[in-house]
Amino acid sequence: MSLDDHAEELASSLGVDKTEVKRDLENLVEYSVPVEEAKDSLRRKYAGGSSDDGGPTSKSIAEISTGDSNVTVTGTVLTVGKRSIRYQGSDQVIFEGEIADETGKISYTAWDDFGLETGQTVTAGNAGIREWEGDPELNLGESTTIQLADESLDVDYEVGGDATLAELAPGDRGVNVEMSVLEVETKTIDGRDGETDILSGIFADETTRLPFTDWEPHAEIAEGASIRVEDAFVREFRGAPSVNVSEFSTVTELDRTVEPTEEAPRLAVRDAIESGGLFDVELVGNVIAVRDGSGLIERCPECGRVVQNGQCRSHGAVDGVDDLRVKAILDDGTGTVTAILDDELTEEVYGGGIEAAKEHARDEMDQEAVADAIREEIVGREYAVRGSLSVDEYGANLNARSFEETADDPAERAGDLLAEVRG
Repeated sequence: MSLDDHAEELASSLGVDKTEVKRDLENLVEYSVPVEEAKDSLRRKYAGGSSDDGGPTSKSIAEISTGDSNVTVTGTVLTVGKRSIRYQGSDQVIFEGEIADETGKISYTAWDDFGLETGQTVTAGNAGIREWEGDPELNLGESTTIQLADESLDVDYEVGGDATLAELAPGDRGVNVEMSVLEVETKTIDGRDGETDILSGIFADETTRLPFTDWEPHAEIAEGASIRVEDAFVREFRGAPSVNVSEFSTVTELDRTVEPTEEAPRLAVRDAIESGGLFDVELVGNVIAVRDGSGLIERCPECGRVVQNGQCRSHGAVDGVDDLRVKAILDDGTGTVTAILDDELTEEVYGGGIEAAKEHARDEMDQEAVADAIREEIVGREYAVRGSLSVDEYGANLNARSFEETADDPAERAGDLLAEVRG
């Protein structure tokens, strides 16, 4: 059954206009809501939701849940972002950000230009509710009314969207950041309108470093430049926040130099994992094991995946390319993480390159001899590992950029920890 058929069936059963039902249904499906779940949501909305007269229910932000269908809410506009998405085969400009009241804050997506400005206190009438990554979000469409409120609210949130890189999280919209450009390169990708050039690289400020993508290359984003980006949005990339600059973003050069931090934040493993992912972090712990798949390995020449018994999961039987890798389990007493070392870092801990590893394996007539030698070298020792952390259902992986044995005195560190606890 097509989406048009679903809308016609739903409109007929509810006795409402098909055009509006179809618009609402398309909006929900566009955001990956299953069709039947979307239809249930619209049945609640048009059948009256939780109110007796079928109209929207006035609620505070803290009271809004994903089970609501349409609400009226008053709040202060914290951020306003503008972005273009591909919708039903054509480009659609949407507005998005966050609104807050005294009880909390909530994200919103506006499908029409309501003229929202940061700092305004507005009443959004008949706003739809959709679920976005497990949380409710206001959906402002053609049936929504926006009016300026008579009085402003005292909200406990920053208005305007200014933030440091360390404060950004996936899902942030309409944010403004001042930073330096550490790395930048031009890439050609197969975009929604064919081949297109984008910029990618690394931003840094005094707090941390994050990757970025500029979908509409701005000349101001040049290596070494200090810039201010207004109206950026944040996505998750390999488990960590990534800054996205769009055609609607404003990029200006600063008259000051943003000094990038040279240090990565050092966290306990448990705290790092609970963050959900970090682009640049340092973890310190003991290597308690070296996992299978370490040492001398083979990769698929097509996709780079590790080859098992001459077989690639994507390309079948292939002639593997030799490589070196370590998957070390790091434990600091609060949790464990798998630190993944590339060929260069593996060479350092092994004490030789691929040719030396191949000769070692031939002499021992066992490819595992290389991994065994690495185990003898690093297991039981304490290391500081800096890299990018990703967390998923399979565990936490730290793609290492540096892997150095610590020079700390364990007894001195234990004494410092006890003093901190007693204090």
